[in-house]
Amino acid sequence: MKILVCISHVPDTTSKINFTNGDSEFDTNGVQYVINPNDEFGLTRAIWFQEQQGANVTVVNVGGPDTEPTLRKALAIGANEAIRVNANPTDGLFVAKQLAEVIKNGGYDLVIAGKESLDYNGGMVPGMIAGILGSNFVNSCIDLKIEDSNVTAVREIDGGKETVTTSLPLIVGGQKGLVEEKDLRIPNMRGIMTARTKALTVLEPVGAEVATKAVKFEKPAPKQAVKLVSPDNLDELINLLHNEAKVI
Repeated sequence: MKILVCISHVPDTTSKINFTNGDSEFDTNGVQYVINPNDEFGLTRAIWFQEQQGANVTVVNVGGPDTEPTLRKALAIGANEAIRVNANPTDGLFVAKQLAEVIKNGGYDLVIAGKESLDYNGGMVPGMIAGILGSNFVNSCIDLKIEDSNVTAVREIDGGKETVTTSLPLIVGGQKGLVEEKDLRIPNMRGIMTARTKALTVLEPVGAEVATKAVKFEKPAPKQAVKLVSPDNLDELINLLHNEAKVI
């Protein structure tokens, strides 16, 4: 089984976020990047298939040379090889078209992408890939079992979970639940050294229109000062909730 795991290169949540050029561009200075958490769950599940069923695991990213350390980390975790599409991932449809081209040329049985990335939270790319390729698609996937070409998947829905059956080839939008956080892999020294010798192929992008652009970023308004009210003064609490917070 050939598995492709789509990896997003996203800022660590502890990073301080700033913008430049009139708040129209993200300031990357001092920002540490990591594997998108939803993608990391998918990568760990793919490594499980590698260990249990002999699958070959490739990771792919759309981005510039600055994303290669993130791909090397994925290789250190256990992926067999990596692909980088040399383009700026500014638009979800553009990214989906680049990844769809990689999938068509690679003949992958299973494609695992995070259901959304931690930075823009668009949640578009996995479904768009499936639409472009006409492939089976399971989103918000929290469990995945494969026997031959038969697939049983569990996905999260409003108010519960749903079990579905389908077949390969399959596109999955994964999230926490594909594996538990305690099962995530931390690269060891042997993995880091081995990753240096694994293939990282750079592909030029196929022609695709960038349909959107960032015009301006705006930070959330700073939190206001907190007012403490004595538990014995319910009248004051009600007054503040009614006249200042306007929630009652």
